[in-house]
Amino acid sequence: MRKFSEIKQEYDNYYSSLLKQGKLLSKDTGVGFWGPSVTDEVYESFVKMKLDGKNFLDLGSGDGKITLLAALFCSNATGVEYDPMLTGKAVELRDKIGVFNARFLNDDFFNHDLSAYDVIFHAPDQPLHRGIEDKLLKEMKKGSKLILWG
Repeated sequence: MRKFSEIKQEYDNYYSSLLKQGKLLSKDTGVGFWGPSVTDEVYESFVKMKLDGKNFLDLGSGDGKITLLAALFCSNATGVEYDPMLTGKAVELRDKIGVFNARFLNDDFFNHDLSAYDVIFHAPDQPLHRGIEDKLLKEMKKGSKLILWG
């Protein structure tokens, strides 16, 4: 619970600093849109669904919050994000908080193989039929869990 509180506090501070600079809590990443998830809602959902697994993947991980929260439940958590600024913020907060079973990749998730993951999380900002559905069907291993958020 201590790490959860640290994650929540660091992201609250980050969002507050953006707002103080007159920035919106949303961003065009070049391949989609980022907006923050509500920390308590995600954490409570992970608790209720008894999230566990060896390898968790967040497709379009944005600022890394979901990946860090998942790392509290799973052995390894990976976030793939196209936007380098958001990936950089995720790495910065991971290192500051000390959640070292989380890793972040700056790439288009369409370039990332999904077959190694037990749990795949995605908060779609566009209809699934625009390519991601085919990728999931082709690459998800049998028995993997898919969490669609939004």
